[in-house]
Amino acid sequence: MSAESTPESGIAEPAETGPRRGGRGRRRKPRSGSRKALLATAWTAAGVVVLGGTGAGYLYFKLNGNLQSVDINQALGNDRPTKIDNGSQNILVLGSDTRSGKNKKLGGGTDDGSARSDTAMIVHVYEGHKKAGVVSIPRDTLVDRPRCTDPQGTTHPAASGVMFNEAYSTGGAACAVKTVESITGIRMDHYLEVDFEGFQQLIDDLGGVRVTTTKRIDDPRSHLNLEAGPHTLDGRQALGLVRTRHGVGDGSDLGRIQLQQAFIKALIDQVKHVGVFTNPKKLYDIADTATKAVTTDSDLGSVDSLIDFANGLKGIGSSHMKMVTMPVQYDPANPNRVLLAKAKAQLVWTALKNDKPIPAAATKGTAAGDAEGVVAP
Repeated sequence: MSAESTPESGIAEPAETGPRRGGRGRRRKPRSGSRKALLATAWTAAGVVVLGGTGAGYLYFKLNGNLQSVDINQALGNDRPTKIDNGSQNILVLGSDTRSGKNKKLGGGTDDGSARSDTAMIVHVYEGHKKAGVVSIPRDTLVDRPRCTDPQGTTHPAASGVMFNEAYSTGGAACAVKTVESITGIRMDHYLEVDFEGFQQLIDDLGGVRVTTTKRIDDPRSHLNLEAGPHTLDGRQALGLVRTRHGVGDGSDLGRIQLQQAFIKALIDQVKHVGVFTNPKKLYDIADTATKAVTTDSDLGSVDSLIDFANGLKGIGSSHMKMVTMPVQYDPANPNRVLLAKAKAQLVWTALKNDKPIPAAATKGTAAGDAEGVVAP
């Protein structure tokens, strides 16, 4: 698969650094992380909340109470790119990998409460909200991180040549947003963070996701063993599929992104056909799981706001999503790291700023993994 047709949910491996940075409001146990197809979970969560929001009274307040939010606007102030009012929206969708609690069992990490942004995607919803462009940011990209202030009020000086996922570890959600805006020059209108454990539960609540594998996948590290052929994956298997990097292709993180892209499309298409309207319990279970699985920016931090947001997404199916990986090249000094291909990346950012399709030239010849076709559409 060429880079131009390759997305990325940048799911990653066990833990690295830094405590999870919380949002505002009440404190909870550290939320599980997500190195999975978080775009699908975020899309699903938003779409399901539209359904869940049709309830009233207790159910409404229960779902509303599930949501956590982070006040990105207050944290970053006015030192941000100008908001472009052309009818489009830019959303940073992030998956954080918290190494504690149930996530330790699921992810194989240490129970130290640390967190990383193992998956990051910029979702650009075009004017009219009929199609979307998705740009995945490889977690191993070496970037220049701007100065950030973490939720505890500690200011961290800017750093050059650090891994992208270090931004979240250093300064939480606001620092991740600030770093993305620094790289792209594009203001993020919204922020969605997806939970690791919640993703697995959501797949189970949906009754599994149907995929077809064209090759056998056997990866003990992600607890996945699938023969070639059709499968209905439960939550644990789905999590294993989007985490695996050693069981298929060249074993790279970029290759894993290809699997995630195929899975995201399968999940989004399936959600559109789930018969939750005729099954109130299933509707509630999905809505409950979905609202627990996401952390949002404060503008989306209520069921009402999330419903409005989701209404703007529900017409976008997988066939109307252009998914690419941020243009990168392998680092000559370290094959396990990638560097931003600045000239080609600028083609992507310019297209999104102008609400135009991402040109094929932007990703042609850039680094890509080798897991094409392992999960068939």
